[in-house]
Amino acid sequence: MALNLWRLLPLTVSLALLSACGTHPQVSADAHVPPFARQPYQPFTRAAAVAIALREWRVFGQPVDDDPPGSRLPASPEDKPERLEGLWQRVGEYWFLGQDAGLSQSAWTGKHDASGVVFPASDDGAYAWSAAYVSYVMRTAGAGARFPYSPAHHTYIDLGRQAPGSGVVTTLPPDAYAAQPGDLICMSRTPTPLTYAELPAGDFPAHCDIVVAAQPGQLTVLGGNVDDAVTMKHVPTTPDGLLAPPGGAMVDTRYPWLCVLRIAYDY
Repeated sequence: MALNLWRLLPLTVSLALLSACGTHPQVSADAHVPPFARQPYQPFTRAAAVAIALREWRVFGQPVDDDPPGSRLPASPEDKPERLEGLWQRVGEYWFLGQDAGLSQSAWTGKHDASGVVFPASDDGAYAWSAAYVSYVMRTAGAGARFPYSPAHHTYIDLGRQAPGSGVVTTLPPDAYAAQPGDLICMSRTPTPLTYAELPAGDFPAHCDIVVAAQPGQLTVLGGNVDDAVTMKHVPTTPDGLLAPPGGAMVDTRYPWLCVLRIAYDY
């Protein structure tokens, strides 16, 4: 008996639809990024990165801290800016927009884990967001796929050393390049500070600040998660604008500067 293909067609279509429903298409890394940053609408510029970094500093009340690291403590752990209403949500935006889609850290906030559970203030070191802030600024400024967004600074420090210029990051010694606004200056946070010669060093604790101004003898920089906020500090330099003199000791003994990340902006 001949088959009636027309009668079989609805069944074939239904099976195809069911099969499609069971398929989960891969989500692109920038699926969550606003069109103005994903396309981007404007070139990726130093001026844009600096303006965005400064805007976030103003959101946190424009704190300035040139004291030695760790010398300022809040009245109580719950008084940390990152845990205050309006600010823990802002840190959550750094995590969400600064990380690639689907990464578990993208669900963190200034006081919540990926499940939305409030973590103790004493555990905030496990949720450090300074790299999320850097990634957020780069992403929002329009770096697109050229910047290696990461929850940890060592990712772009090492990549810029291993494959300089492969994206927009080139990692340079602190005594060889004078950082410009929009560049990053980075220090090691290992018990014995790493040196540039030891890079790439894999998974290691670090901190990077975004340069927002360069004056003779001084850089003005902004860092996320500094005093649990976006905080400004002023960093001394040599007359040539270097963090360290060639072959000499650190200019700023408060911070063990590891490297400068030169960012290749469109202009």
